[in-house]
Amino acid sequence: MVNQKKTTPAQLRIEKDLNELDIPSTIKLKILDSSKMNFEIIIKPDEGYYQKGSFKFQINLNNNFPIDAPKVKCLNKIYHPNIDLDGNICLNILREDWSPVLNLNSILVGLLFLFLEPNPNDPLNKESASILIRDKNLFKKYVNASLSGGSFDGVRYDYVL
Repeated sequence: MVNQKKTTPAQLRIEKDLNELDIPSTIKLKILDSSKMNFEIIIKPDEGYYQKGSFKFQINLNNNFPIDAPKVKCLNKIYHPNIDLDGNICLNILREDWSPVLNLNSILVGLLFLFLEPNPNDPLNKESASILIRDKNLFKKYVNASLSGGSFDGVRYDYVL
């Protein structure tokens, strides 16, 4: 008797999402294991404050995907209103607006959009959000310093250029 492993609904959905991916060239995706439930992505925005940076994220799905939202973490310490210093991300589709009709493509595009249009109105890093609202030039200066691995306000940021 052959012991065949049963494919779970989550795995079927992940396969479907992977087959339907239509991501821009500014996003690279790497599958980390044979279950295809853990990914690493690299986002390289081609415009905006974070242009020329290279930002690494880990995406973890569980066996209850797509009912449960993916767990997403930024692996770089960066200066961003919607990403805290621990890599937690404030993106509504990863929290209260998650719905099973959303897919991996939605998540990847949503993450890219955070770099193109940081949202100071729903921040995790309140100080950077406040600076973005008050003084866009100072915000840009801080972003550039952080991308280069600079230190300020007692924080050393990762070099991501």
